[in-house]
Amino acid sequence: MDLNKERTVADLVSENINTAHTFKKHGIDFCCGGGISLEKACLKNEVKLDDLLFDLQNLSDTGRTYNYKDWELSFLAQHIEQVHHRYVEESIPILIQYTNKVANVHGKANPELIQVKEIFVDIAKELTPHLKKEELILFPFIHKMEKAVKNDEKIERPHFGTVENPIAMMEDEHEAAGDLFKKIAILTNNYQLPEHACNTYKAMFHKLQEFEDDLHLHIHLENNILFPKALAMEKSIFS
Repeated sequence: MDLNKERTVADLVSENINTAHTFKKHGIDFCCGGGISLEKACLKNEVKLDDLLFDLQNLSDTGRTYNYKDWELSFLAQHIEQVHHRYVEESIPILIQYTNKVANVHGKANPELIQVKEIFVDIAKELTPHLKKEELILFPFIHKMEKAVKNDEKIERPHFGTVENPIAMMEDEHEAAGDLFKKIAILTNNYQLPEHACNTYKAMFHKLQEFEDDLHLHIHLENNILFPKALAMEKSIFS
């Protein structure tokens, strides 16, 4: 892995998904804010560049990883839908139950839990229509473009004018969801459990952190791989 201070966070995560864990360890955003250099990311997050480079250099490639950059766009979109969209849809009802129960039982002693419950409701409201817009509008057009390129066919411009429009909307909604999770992380002290935490309390924190981690990867795959390639494909078709 070629490491220097000018490489962007997003590029490194696209090259090796395991680097995401290193960036998370140092509190560096690799999804919505991943388009900046390592040097700027370190300055922004008050991280020593040498420490970050050392951790990245000594990263162990453990576990199963995928070379997402080489996937066809339709296949990547399908993966995002079947893996990450389904995860969000299945996890929201569970977390609504957890956050409600924990806020009701522990909210008096820990009022921040009421805020966590309210913020997660906002996240659910943000993500539920977001997924449908991708599945019904953006992803089908990406598939249509890829098919046209493979078959050397011409296609008409979509009703939304250019793929830049839905992508800009999706990126704004990604940032909004990410900002809401940052608030939860602050309220929960990065999911540090108090000694009196019951099992539901523990399950809620674990699920919230799992949900946030999945969302970071989900956003990275779209913002840093799928969307740029879709924009480039559209440009080649209509240039």
